[in-house]
Amino acid sequence: MTNTEILVCVLCRPAGAPREAPRAGQALFEAVQEATLRDDLPFAVRPVECMNGCSRSCTVALQAPGKSIYLFGDLPADTETTLQVLACAQMHHLSPDGILLRAERPERLRESILARLPACLPAA
Repeated sequence: MTNTEILVCVLCRPAGAPREAPRAGQALFEAVQEATLRDDLPFAVRPVECMNGCSRSCTVALQAPGKSIYLFGDLPADTETTLQVLACAQMHHLSPDGILLRAERPERLRESILARLPACLPAA
């Protein structure tokens, strides 16, 4: 089974946040990465320096070869979001095609969906 990769924009910050303030996206990335390592979860967690969701920060994506790709935004950088991102990543990991039904996703990842993309085509 292919492992799901969690991408977190580390440049994200809520609208109106001062430039000199710590970035909420960086805090969310660190929390997700720490929890993944601590709990020995089967996910890769990768920082990304922009997913163009600036007006909908914080943004997180889930992807794996042969599976649908999801992009979420409007996520607060807190413990509850960390737990829900990891729960959703587990669902994505266990799904053969990566499809995540809205009603089954954790609450914050129901309303915050920005896109669902089909799986990438195999390399020619």
